[in-house]
Amino acid sequence: MPAQFLHGCDVLTPEGRRDGCGVLVEAGRIAAVLPADHAFARRVALPRETLLAPGFVDIQVNGGGGILFNDHPTAEAALAIAAAHRGLGSTAILPTLITSDPACLHAAAQAAPAAVAAGKGVLGVHFEGPFLSPARPGVHRADLIRRAGEADLALLEKLASGWEGRVLLTLAPECVPAADQARLAAAGVILSAGHSAAAFEDVRPPVRGITHIFNAVAPPTARAPGLVGAALTGDFYVGVILDGIHVHPAMLRLLLAAKRPDRMMLVSDAMSVAGTDLADFVLQGRHIWRRNGRLETADGVLAGADLSLGQAVRNAVDLLGLDVAHAVAMASAVPADFLRLSDQVGRIAPGLRADMVLLGPDLAVLGTFLGGVWQGEPGVLGA
Repeated sequence: MPAQFLHGCDVLTPEGRRDGCGVLVEAGRIAAVLPADHAFARRVALPRETLLAPGFVDIQVNGGGGILFNDHPTAEAALAIAAAHRGLGSTAILPTLITSDPACLHAAAQAAPAAVAAGKGVLGVHFEGPFLSPARPGVHRADLIRRAGEADLALLEKLASGWEGRVLLTLAPECVPAADQARLAAAGVILSAGHSAAAFEDVRPPVRGITHIFNAVAPPTARAPGLVGAALTGDFYVGVILDGIHVHPAMLRLLLAAKRPDRMMLVSDAMSVAGTDLADFVLQGRHIWRRNGRLETADGVLAGADLSLGQAVRNAVDLLGLDVAHAVAMASAVPADFLRLSDQVGRIAPGLRADMVLLGPDLAVLGTFLGGVWQGEPGVLGA
């Protein structure tokens, strides 16, 4: 693709929001951020009063576009889910497999390298389980939760070693021996604690992150701070489902007061209905209803979120009063750092992939650029 210069709107860089500039894209990467009057062979005008921001990085995506990764743990399904989320602002995702049987885990592990190699926004794979606490299953099937065996450890080691993708594993740290955690981390698996009844002392490195903080974990008490206490006081990255439903805004303000801004990341926890008008779906044999902004079983158990990262960014501004740069960083730079991919995605900076999202004045997603290629409606761009 020939080099192009994107101009005409504000640009959100690591230094802050800038006007009067544009982004030079060459060979799918950001070459420079330059003054808007930069003379260049191919100029592409973006609408005034819009904001060009780094594409969102979603590390917890169960599905989208009518496809659930658990139902179709294939490279084709992962890429289709990624395509659905591009329209919602996310240019990079981790397809997420929730607790399932060994055959499904193996299939997802085989699919991930091919999906990453396609270069269409799949960064790897997230296994949310099955090595979780039976006491904190959430919507995960309790009969499929189990301890990690040697075959599981070997599979994850092999997948994480020697490739450009990322393997994220959500586990209950009290259910996986410290030696096994160290073994996985040494192979390159990124560990996140979730669906856990862990004691405060159980949550320590090599655990790097906390999966959907406050949800599906034992609540903290005065003498038993548990996983939440460890998350609030330790140097862990924390994932937040910011839909106004999973976590009360008051708890989110507590989190903001306790955590460094560069340790909080937005996640969608999206299911197959994301990017569609579907009213329901089936999750491992259970009917899930989409109603009043919630995804829930017949008895009211939350089953993922009816959320995109684009909406989560808007909620961070509207519900929590964050400035736009902070909200966007929680959906881009911070998860990229968590995945150790800050040299590839998550910012508008020279050398990084030209994965960007164009936001309207109300922060609505107007479209995305993937490797500098526009993914939205053609009429949005000018000459």
